[in-house]
Amino acid sequence: MPTREKKSMLCPNCRKLISSDEPACPYCNLSKPGSPLKAHFLSRISAASMNAVKLIIYVNCALYLLSIISSPSALGLSANPLTFLSPSDRSLFLLGATGTIPIAGYGRWWTLISASFLHGGILHIFFNMAALGQLGPFVLREFGFNRFVIIYVLTGVAGFLISYLAGIPFTIGASASICGLIGAIIYYGKSRGGFYGEAIYRQAMGWVIGLVIFGLLVPGINNWAHGGGLISGITLGFLMSYNELKSETFPHRVLAAVCILSTAIILLWAVLQAMYYFF
Repeated sequence: MPTREKKSMLCPNCRKLISSDEPACPYCNLSKPGSPLKAHFLSRISAASMNAVKLIIYVNCALYLLSIISSPSALGLSANPLTFLSPSDRSLFLLGATGTIPIAGYGRWWTLISASFLHGGILHIFFNMAALGQLGPFVLREFGFNRFVIIYVLTGVAGFLISYLAGIPFTIGASASICGLIGAIIYYGKSRGGFYGEAIYRQAMGWVIGLVIFGLLVPGINNWAHGGGLISGITLGFLMSYNELKSETFPHRVLAAVCILSTAIILLWAVLQAMYYFF
């Protein structure tokens, strides 16, 4: 009696190779992974989540433009490239800069999230977004959308909290979150091991060495936030694991949703507050 040939497919949820007639994915337990409707729906979600890095870059750029528009003096020419097209401290304060002045002086604890989306100059945002564009897709692919969101948001909070405790008066920038991504990559490379894992680990350590040198040579760099982001990124990578070892779970999805909702509300509040004062 002829046997029906089994067809292979990638699970639309965890992207592991499985048989199309599996009642549930043996890796992530997704029921009926071969269903055409489910495959189409989840592939659409997956494609949308892969744009998460681009969305973060767009939000950073939009807030930077708003900070420039609300700072007329920023349009003046500057001989220092590090301060070229730099928004005013007042503009950055209203949009959510953090540090001991906003937090201890005004009780603006929510700035621990908003500060990661603000930048102090054209070179500042250019280098941070270039780094995010390189590192973000890797973490998104290896850790998944929900863990990527958790790592990016919470390491930014951790980095700025450390810098607040260290007494940094006024600070902004995505570099704490970017260091969090580097920390997660360090954990991934060391945990995975082998030729590929070691290559990833060495590359990530190269980023760390570059950050240390940059932080020592360039004045005004918030090394406390960098260190806090890096350590918290390693910690979160260890606590949550990555796709090859463990699929994303329901708690990951819930925490990611909380991070997204909190960030959206805080940034909207910051923008509305700034527009009220400026316009």
